[in-house]
Order: sequence, then structure tokens, then C-alpha cells
Amino acid sequence: MKTFNMKSFQAIVLMLAVSSSMSLAAQVGGWKADLIEDSEKALAAMIEKAPKLQSFKDKSYGYAVFPRVTKAAIGIGGAGGKGIVFKGHVPTGESTLSQATIGFQLGGQQYMEVIFFENETAYKKFTNKKVKFDGQASAVAITAGASVDIAFKGGMAVFTQTKGGLMYEASIGGQHFSFKPKK
Repeated sequence: MKTFNMKSFQAIVLMLAVSSSMSLAAQVGGWKADLIEDSEKALAAMIEKAPKLQSFKDKSYGYAVFPRVTKAAIGIGGAGGKGIVFKGHVPTGESTLSQATIGFQLGGQQYMEVIFFENETAYKKFTNKKVKFDGQASAVAITAGASVDIAFKGGMAVFTQTKGGLMYEASIGGQHFSFKPKK
């Protein structure tokens, strides 16, 4: 029978204390820190490719950034991703994007998406979960040298940029969004 070793017990307690304090510091230090960082990097990459987006960012009341939306389809398709909602360039909550589609489509891809809110009304509509893009909705796909000369439609402007993959279909119709405020 082994005897109780005080030094081993102290070492275990110390390791548990250090690991729990690191976990607590990560939680306290940053609500959704990784997702916020990914969202900020995604928006910066989109602005780098299409500098005119900077004026949308500067003038908008707020925006939602989805740094990674994954989409796949063989006739019936789906897409999903998580993002951060900003008001005045400050994170205010998390949003989940989901999409289901049917029709002539084949492939898979990942892309980034940003939705700029022109005013408080559009921001509140989004954060009150009242935004759903129908089949007529469209986004400006950002490519090298792409023009982003569009106006807000219904108080919102939507831009996407492909990260990778190949998809024969390009629409944002059928997208639904949830919103969970930052606590």
C-alpha cells in the first residue's frame, strides 16, 4: 500500500491552481477573443483587397463579420459560420449564420462575409433577429480589382470574399442569423 506523499499532493494542487487561473484569465481577459481577432483579421483582409470597404466601415453604424463561412452542396446545400457583431467598432455580441439551399449547385467553399449596418434601425433589426435574406438578396463578391460601388439596400450592404474551394453557385439567399449579446 502506497503512503500519502505531501510533496506530490502540493505539486498537484499547484498545477490545478495554475491551470485554473490561466483558464480564468482567458475568460476574463477576452470574451470570444479568438473569434473577435479572426473577425477583425477577416475584415482587414477584405479591406486590403477592396479598399473602398474602409468607407463602409467608417460610415456604418455597425457591422457583422463572419470570418469563416463553410458552404457545401450537391443539389441540396447548406452553409454555416459564427461571427462578431460590432457597434461603433466595439464588439456587442456573437452571431451565427445558417443557410439552406436547393437547386443547381455543386461543390464546397469557405468564404468571409461582412454586413454593414447603415443606421441604428438596421443594426437593431439584425440584433433583434429580424434579418433573413431571401432568394433575391445578393452580395458583392470581392475579387482582385472588384468594384464595390453599391448602395445600402434596406439599411444593409453585404460583401463576401472566397477563402477557398470551388462552388458553382453564388448567392446569400436563404441566410438566417441569430444574435447573442455580449455579457
